[in-house]
Amino acid sequence: MARPNWTWWARGLNLCPAPPECGASKCRTEQGQTEAGYYGTLQPMFSSKLLPLLRKAYAAENLSFHSLFSCYSSSSSTKALIDHVTQAFRQQSPKLLNPTILSKLQPNHVKPILLALQDNPTSAVQFFRWTRSSPGLFHNAHSYSALIHVLLRHRMVGAATQVFDEMLARFGKSLDILRAYSDGFRDFGLNSGIVHGFLMEGCCRNGMVNRCFEIFVYVYELGMFVSPNAVCRMLDSIIDTNRVDLILDNYNKLQRALKGQSFFVYGFVMDGLLRRCKVEKAFNFHQMLIERGLDVEIVACNKILKNLCVNNQTEVASQFFDLVLSLGPVPNVVTFSTLINMYCKGRELDKAFEVHDVMIERGTLPDLIIYSILIDGYFKAGRLKDGHKLLSLALDRGIKLDVVAFSSIMDAYVRIGDLGKVIEVYKRMLEEGLSPNVVSYSILITVLSQNNRISEACSFVGQIVKRGFEPSLLTYSSLIDGYCKSGNLRDGFALYEDMIKKGNEPDIVVHTMLINGFCKQGLMASALGFFFHGVKRGTKPNIFTFNSLIDGWCRLVRLKDALKVYVLMEMFSIKPDVVTQTVLIRGTARQGNLCMALLIFFHMLKRGFSADAVTYCTLMDGLCRHKNPTAGLQIFRLMKMNGVVPDIAIYNVLLNIHFKDCRVQDASELFGQLVKGGPKPDVVTYNTMICGYCSSKMLDEAICLFEKLTSGQFEPNAITFTILIDAFCKEGRMDGAVLMFSKMLEKGPEPNVVTYSCMIDGYFKSEILKTAFELHEEMLEKKIFPNIVSYSILIDGLCKQGLIEEASLAFHCALNRHLLPDVIAYTILIRGYCKAGRVAEAMRLCDQMLINGIMPDDLLKETLVEYNLQNIWD
Repeated sequence: MARPNWTWWARGLNLCPAPPECGASKCRTEQGQTEAGYYGTLQPMFSSKLLPLLRKAYAAENLSFHSLFSCYSSSSSTKALIDHVTQAFRQQSPKLLNPTILSKLQPNHVKPILLALQDNPTSAVQFFRWTRSSPGLFHNAHSYSALIHVLLRHRMVGAATQVFDEMLARFGKSLDILRAYSDGFRDFGLNSGIVHGFLMEGCCRNGMVNRCFEIFVYVYELGMFVSPNAVCRMLDSIIDTNRVDLILDNYNKLQRALKGQSFFVYGFVMDGLLRRCKVEKAFNFHQMLIERGLDVEIVACNKILKNLCVNNQTEVASQFFDLVLSLGPVPNVVTFSTLINMYCKGRELDKAFEVHDVMIERGTLPDLIIYSILIDGYFKAGRLKDGHKLLSLALDRGIKLDVVAFSSIMDAYVRIGDLGKVIEVYKRMLEEGLSPNVVSYSILITVLSQNNRISEACSFVGQIVKRGFEPSLLTYSSLIDGYCKSGNLRDGFALYEDMIKKGNEPDIVVHTMLINGFCKQGLMASALGFFFHGVKRGTKPNIFTFNSLIDGWCRLVRLKDALKVYVLMEMFSIKPDVVTQTVLIRGTARQGNLCMALLIFFHMLKRGFSADAVTYCTLMDGLCRHKNPTAGLQIFRLMKMNGVVPDIAIYNVLLNIHFKDCRVQDASELFGQLVKGGPKPDVVTYNTMICGYCSSKMLDEAICLFEKLTSGQFEPNAITFTILIDAFCKEGRMDGAVLMFSKMLEKGPEPNVVTYSCMIDGYFKSEILKTAFELHEEMLEKKIFPNIVSYSILIDGLCKQGLIEEASLAFHCALNRHLLPDVIAYTILIRGYCKAGRVAEAMRLCDQMLINGIMPDDLLKETLVEYNLQNIWD
């Protein structure tokens, strides 16, 4: 026969309103009562047969007979007592408490009172604190639990945390937390996920990892919701205490508890171990999961690998990749592309292709992303030929590269100035059925502008508008920069006005481009006028603006005016930089004032500026140009002493210095050292050597070096071909010039305006006028528009043939094309007029030049003296 539950039977008679855990036995102990005394009190109420049964039932429930009597005897007054205390603390006034009633307050009343105050957490906390200071009262784990439930119900997590920590401090970390909090769910109706999550975080915070995990398992087995945040906190604590074995033993439970986030646990643990630099333990964790047959998703592994790559942990990423390859899971294309991308960004292309080969061996075919990464890696490393070959291979295999990949390739060719390849890639992109985006168009506009093909660049602006794109400030600035660099300032300013009309406000970059255009042509009055125009419009000048103005004055060897601009910088609160100092050094060196250049240089060092390679090269070049190469080499040694490591650009300057000083043997020896020991020569190095040999009348050596260049890593660019063509023309070897020009037309790069100008100049000097004019027409047909240098060559050729009317027509044609003639163009035509006896026209042209702010050079002054026209300056 089953034992009857006498406790609940007694409660049914309203003899014991509180649960048996209320602490009645504790009350008995403190009050020193005996079971016999209460037995005598109950005798009149119960028959002699019933009393033994009650005593037996309470003994079975581990309760004293005193508890039964205590509950019964106070049942009539308990509710009044609880209501009285509750009302006093609701009003937050313990002074209202009746001492007589208060004397009956027992520890088992604390929890019911907190339950009554659960809607008023402030009063609940006040009561809890009050009871701690009241004699005869104490708090057990259940009363702490009750207060925490109240506080969590009102989302007072901070206060609940303090109470929880106080509870552990009082009862110790061995406290059975789950038992203490179990009744609270029934009494307070709080969401179990909130409470259990709070308990788990509290245990973790107090270093009770095992107890936290027990709570997790308990909640999981009951099918209750587990807060992911609490699980994360628990996993963090487990990792910190090196108890990863707990995770391994309960891995499936953790995964299922997180509701379908199949790889969350793996990723979290791996990331936590790796962040703590516990690489070996992370790899062991991965291995143990695989060996136990537990599920590991490759997606999670890819995320780990990507994080390692992003944080530049190349070695660890490589080791983890090898681990995945050997143990699993099976890597996919994302796995391979992540590692390949890391190696390409680190310029470790050989390792990138090793991963690529492993991918092929394992039967994973490269996709668009992998080919794009590899091609981009080749181009960024300067291995253009390999990159182009891989591009062709990808397209032949049916890989549909996107417009981003093509744009990246085009941009790489723009950086080396290979217009032909840019156009070739652009055409291939169109053949693949891809439509250019704004970036593609911008790249084309930039490269065309750089090569003085402004008309074509403008046509692409039209295509941008036609396709519904709005020309950006960048588009306008690229075109304006092209106009300025080609000397076509009038069209540059026309575009400037047009962009303002269309609502594009020019920024300081655009203003600086136009100012720099004026400065490059020596039109300093116009440059200063436009500078103050920009200031009036509210455009604040920057250091680049002032550097352009200072450089302009230095080019005209007007250092006093340059120094005035230098002083003007202070008015705009702009401090000079290394470039400013370098420009001043170059200006003084050009003037031949080497002492002043050295003074500026050492004063710059004294003021704390760190001279860069350009500064040293500028000073070295100035010293060598003025027949002081020994001092130039001393500056080179000083540069190395100051920790500035010479790069290939520095050595290119040194090579040029040797050639300028007619030390061809020294240049050749230095070049040999660079080839053997580095820094590795670039295409500029080869161009410098070829140009030096050509200037030294060693054309055969130049051609020999050119052939080495074509068979090596670098491909000759337009400058290389143009140097050789110019050398052939100057030596009158037009057959060689034509052969080199034909190679350009066949294989690229495409000839530019300088190339055509050299060829035309060569034909004029060889008096092959018909071919010169035909080549000029061909250049126009190819939409390669002549600059002021091209027109100067044409005018010079016509003047030398006595064709003054045609020369004058060409001069005015340049004006009509909005090109601003420089001092050379004016000098050529003025000299031509003088030779033809047309002195009046020569004088008018001189006046026009002066009005335009162009000062005469030494050649023009000699011409005017020769023809007795020097009084024109009076």
